[in-house]
Amino acid sequence: MKKFSEFRVGDSFYSTCSISDKELEEYLKFSRVKNAFLENKQKEEEQLVSGRAILSRMEGEFTRLSQIYGNHIVFLGTDGDSEWENRNTRFLKPLYTDQVLKLKFTVAQKEDIDEEFGKIVIDYEGSNQNEETIVISKRNIYRIKKDPPR
Repeated sequence: MKKFSEFRVGDSFYSTCSISDKELEEYLKFSRVKNAFLENKQKEEEQLVSGRAILSRMEGEFTRLSQIYGNHIVFLGTDGDSEWENRNTRFLKPLYTDQVLKLKFTVAQKEDIDEEFGKIVIDYEGSNQNEETIVISKRNIYRIKKDPPR
């Protein structure tokens, strides 16, 4: 686990995951997302993963990174990127269940909040097994305790 003082703008961390049919089904049930396109799965066909499910998995994978896990960290929200008309996420290609999702998390900004907490801003990028970019999500903001408990 890295302490707040050890994070540097430009640091990148990596993870790989996939989302199974069962995980997607559980997510859709929990989130109560209603989308006919996502519900019309045909037998033995690939299932399209919803964008919210992808972002949720990315967030979960970020918190599980060895550099992050153990910190007292809270997701504060997102800030739009001025280059993207203040939007923060773009889905560039579809992702289907059981496809590999390669994740890259980059520290885009770091600043002090007060004596006890700091703020880190993380850019997410996800690509498939063919190295095609699936999703880019900029300016995901976290409050992090400067000195986590040991």
